[in-house]
Amino acid sequence: MDAVELVRGKVPFDSEAALEAALSEPTPEVVETLGRLGGDWVILGVGGKMGPSLARMVRRALDAAGLSGRVIGVSRFTGRGREALEAHGVETIAADLLEPGVLERLPDAANVIVMAGRKFGSTGDEPATWAQNAWLAGWVCRRYRGSRVVAFSTGNVYGLVPVGSGGSREEDAPEPVGEYAMSCLGRERIYEFFARRDGTPVALIRLNYATDLRYGVLVDLARRVWVGEPIELAMGYFNTIWQGDANALALRAFEHVSVPAWVVNVTGPERLSVREVARRFGAWFGVEPRFAGEEAGTALLSDATRCYRALGRPRVDADRLMEWVAGWMASGGRLLNKPTHFESRDGRF
Repeated sequence: MDAVELVRGKVPFDSEAALEAALSEPTPEVVETLGRLGGDWVILGVGGKMGPSLARMVRRALDAAGLSGRVIGVSRFTGRGREALEAHGVETIAADLLEPGVLERLPDAANVIVMAGRKFGSTGDEPATWAQNAWLAGWVCRRYRGSRVVAFSTGNVYGLVPVGSGGSREEDAPEPVGEYAMSCLGRERIYEFFARRDGTPVALIRLNYATDLRYGVLVDLARRVWVGEPIELAMGYFNTIWQGDANALALRAFEHVSVPAWVVNVTGPERLSVREVARRFGAWFGVEPRFAGEEAGTALLSDATRCYRALGRPRVDADRLMEWVAGWMASGGRLLNKPTHFESRDGRF
């Protein structure tokens, strides 16, 4: 049996339905958290890569806790996925959150998750990026004043740090590179302002690279090895986390929403080497990776110690996640074809 045949057996999911079920499975801790909170849930920007599985996790956790609260997902729904959410008990509303009056017409909710944002396509259309990432935050805070709010942000607000530093911590001063990262810091500042002014309890999730087997940094690297594309090494190190774990940790953050806003890095504990990860995929696939350039002394890295202390540690480690990604690709699993562009060092996306 060759290497490719062997690696196919490393993925425990034989279909996208099984993968989605795993991504949306709530941990016992999530069930306990949502059971204590109660109330209805609104998820803004639910139609992105991460939103559908997170919405399903909320619904499954409420069901497991014996609660009948509503779970309402809001998105433009330009692609497929709306019917699947509704089939799993998530109510949907198709809307452009930037349109006047849309937020005012949305249902009330005690718990609000904000996933709406813009990254790719930011360069060349910076005004739309700022409107989506920063301006919208103020309107969300006005509409859901007094609700518990967990808003997704990004580790890009920190900028690059020395590889041996252990990663950026929440108390470090932000150093955003490029307008995307600047607009994300602007979003955080808006949430912080309204939390202080109106007493709205907020948590900000600085997420670094959630990996679903259909997209993510590990998928980008595995695909390049698989098809023989050269791999740029300048951004030589990274963090990542299984999306199912990112979902669970973000929901547990609702127990830490506060005034002033609580900020937390969410990512895996491993500092992964692009070169070594590619070589590992190459060994599994039976090919020799191609590289370009050399590793710089800095990278986008986060220290998630605060997350692990407050919310718990990821269940899936990087070794197992790499095996799953390799097995999914070797088995011909569908990819979303949405590169992360993690290798960008100038903040242009």
